Amino acid sequence: MTPAARLQAAAEILDQSLNGMPAEQCLTRWARNSRYAGSKDRAAIRDIVYDALRCKRSYAHLGGAETGRGLILGALRARGEDLALYFTGEGHAPAPLILLEADFTAQPMPELVALDCPDWLAPDLKTSLGPDFTPVLESLRQRAPVFLRVNAARISREQAIALLAQDGIGAQPHPLAPTALEVVNNPRAIQRSRPYLDGLVELQDAASQAVISELPDMQGQTVLDYCAGGGGKALALAALGAKVTAHDANPARMRDLPLRAARAQVDIALSEQPDGRFDLVVADVPCSGSGSWRRSPAGKWALTRDALDQLHLVQAQILDNARSHMRPDGWLAYVTCSMLASENQQQIEAFLDRTPELQLAKDLQLTPLDGGDGFYMSLMKARAT
Repeated sequence: MTPAARLQAAAEILDQSLNGMPAEQCLTRWARNSRYAGSKDRAAIRDIVYDALRCKRSYAHLGGAETGRGLILGALRARGEDLALYFTGEGHAPAPLILLEADFTAQPMPELVALDCPDWLAPDLKTSLGPDFTPVLESLRQRAPVFLRVNAARISREQAIALLAQDGIGAQPHPLAPTALEVVNNPRAIQRSRPYLDGLVELQDAASQAVISELPDMQGQTVLDYCAGGGGKALALAALGAKVTAHDANPARMRDLPLRAARAQVDIALSEQPDGRFDLVVADVPCSGSGSWRRSPAGKWALTRDALDQLHLVQAQILDNARSHMRPDGWLAYVTCSMLASENQQQIEAFLDRTPELQLAKDLQLTPLDGGDGFYMSLMKARAT
């Protein structure tokens, strides 16, 4: 496909996404119906689509319309490219520019438009991020790095780097966690590589790994991953020697976990209704996902005040439920991929107010400025008597 044809395909996919279909579903459907497109075409179109969603507000401003075509026009204008080179109407290229598009001049861009920040959420983010508000919002407009977690039970970081190199993948240690590798070359080859297929490495954000490294040593201890989802944290804890039970309110989210655990050569029990008490309960709760909007940019635009308020209620209920699974002398870890204080520090303050027998042992707030996604972790334990 020509570069112009890729832009036209991306514009059509964006129109579907803007109408409410998840971007990944749009991309999958397009690829299924476009067998002529090679792997490089699919990868390039995916990048165009996600770049446009990250910068939807500013690109629409520059392109004159919040449509697929408008976002593509805005993206090209943001890069200072000659629109006429792509909008030719030849072959599968976008239709030629109409006079209104060719003569369009965008008005000066307000701060929140330039930062691709929803107006209603800006006060919450400014309060939560303080002086980091602008640089963090700028970072959310960029593509996220690709990280791997080294399976510490089976291999060292240095060995993993060497094995990945044999498959043409460049990786280097990342300072956020002792198991973290940042992929610096050929990331699209990871899931075909021997280290990945053999369970020696897993895709996992460095900040998520940093959360695990801040937990107490759980070797030989029992751990309940109370909101396991796909099981990334359960796998990381099992690789460190913990006896892990994984639970999720929607068990279907864990359907791939047994296969991933077998590949990693670790044991993880799945439970629809956890029984008993555990040395550590990890509650990685549903949240706004504001820390991971580089990876899932549609979430930034889909979030509403009502939805955020509902998440606050769900988080509080999960904390109370997770508390019931702690041993009296155990630990409780609350985790989000959010940077909003209302989901993080304020949620924990309210929980400790109604649970005076527990105390805060440590908390950690990471943002993309630290290198990975935005994550929060609060670790709690029983008060000394």
